[in-house]
Amino acid sequence: KAMLLLKKKRYQEQLLDKTENQISNLERMVQDIEFTQIEMKVLEGLKIGNECLNKMHQVMSIEEVERIIGETQDAVEYQRQIDELLAGSLTEEDEDAILEELNAITQEQLELPEVPSEPLPEKIPEVSPIKNRPKPELVAAS
Repeated sequence: KAMLLLKKKRYQEQLLDKTENQISNLERMVQDIEFTQIEMKVLEGLKIGNECLNKMHQVMSIEEVERIIGETQDAVEYQRQIDELLAGSLTEEDEDAILEELNAITQEQLELPEVPSEPLPEKIPEVSPIKNRPKPELVAAS
């Protein structure tokens, strides 16, 4: 009987080992399937992205992009020139003309209004507050 029990025990241990191996293989398969599903989603995203890029390339040509870049560079150069003028980078002729104009203005006799001799009032009259109007409600277009 002892020999029979030992054989039965050994058989059950082998059966447990096989079952554990099968469970391990099943877990590995599930992980592989999940990873494959993730890969498929990535491939679908890449496919959609590629289609979008192709549509954008059809809409916008290289010549148009070059034209836009050229216009932008021209606008930047024009703005730089305006900034230089506003920053005071004037030529000597411009500065001489400005000084002459300033001298002419300062030498003119200006007629100024007379200063009032009455003292200023101490209190400032209160201004009635403006009634708050209700703001119009914005309605979303449907």
